Amino acid sequence: MNPRPIIATPPAAAARPATGAPLAGAPATPAAASRAQRAGFTAVPGRALAGRTGAAIALVAGLTLIELLVVVVLALVLLGAAAPSFTDALQRMRLQAAVNDLQAGIDLTRSQAIARGGKVLMAPLEASGVNWQSGWAIFIDHNGNRRPDAGEPLLYRHDPLRNDISITSKFTSGNAPSYIAYNAAGRTCSAASSLTARWGALSLKQGEHARKIIINMLGRVRVCDPGPDGEGCSGAAE
Repeated sequence: MNPRPIIATPPAAAARPATGAPLAGAPATPAAASRAQRAGFTAVPGRALAGRTGAAIALVAGLTLIELLVVVVLALVLLGAAAPSFTDALQRMRLQAAVNDLQAGIDLTRSQAIARGGKVLMAPLEASGVNWQSGWAIFIDHNGNRRPDAGEPLLYRHDPLRNDISITSKFTSGNAPSYIAYNAAGRTCSAASSLTARWGALSLKQGEHARKIIINMLGRVRVCDPGPDGEGCSGAAE
């Protein structure tokens, strides 16, 4: 048998686009090319639409100066609206912290009096003994002058409070110098006599906020807000 002749097949001609046909990936119409240019893309012959970064779909966006100014103005407006609320909340927190410190000092005075079986005093550190904002001391008053003197046992000392927090006191007796005394039974008493009951209140204020620490004749302490509590928080003693 005669072998079948092998006919060499010429390589297939590379596919070429028809005359007038757009290249692959190029915009089909001038309008499409214009839209692509506005979007930041560039038609590259023989390639897909390429963005400025070289990615096929990458689009870099930015802010104009006017847009940036609008954002800054809006941020300032929002900040100005939030500032009063933030200041108000900060004042409430600081006032509550001062109330907690004073109440803790009163409780410590009472517990020390019970533990030691004798009278213990709490008084302002200021020389005149009137300004509680200057800080306070818990001590045993050996000489009976209601002041923490050198040589007398100092049980606790609290640093001054902020200058914008004011504290006033009103008790049934001995308002100057101010003090709070507890006897061995855990009841408030006069500095002169452990058998004489003495009660009253400390009023704290910062800005528009106020609190009152009320001590009754049994030595029990409660805190109230003169605003919402009304008459229940108006008296110096109860």
